[in-house]
Amino acid sequence: MIEKQITAKIAFCALEELPEEEKKLVQIAKDASNKAYAPYSNFKVGAAILLDNGEVLSGNNQENAAYPSGLCAERVVLFYANSCYPGAKVMTLAIAARNVKDFTSNPVPLADLAGRHF
Repeated sequence: MIEKQITAKIAFCALEELPEEEKKLVQIAKDASNKAYAPYSNFKVGAAILLDNGEVLSGNNQENAAYPSGLCAERVVLFYANSCYPGAKVMTLAIAARNVKDFTSNPVPLADLAGRHF
């Protein structure tokens, strides 16, 4: 068996603290969330990515009648990116999540989605 260690760093800050390019990516993710199909949870998520070739793509979550199965926004945009630009690397990923009232201000763990504690 071959073992590899993968680490990830997640950082978040106030929108005002981000560089201009990343603020634009967050806005694209917010815009994408408005087009999400989430009639069961009313929890709409948008994702936007910047690829190493300069392309910016977006996607959103898509629920179905077999709730809670569906497609998350990150998966949608990453699959779309790979189908259109195979081999391109993702440089930045922005995610925006909203409930029926407003966008969340903190990262939302999956457990919160399952428990609907927004």
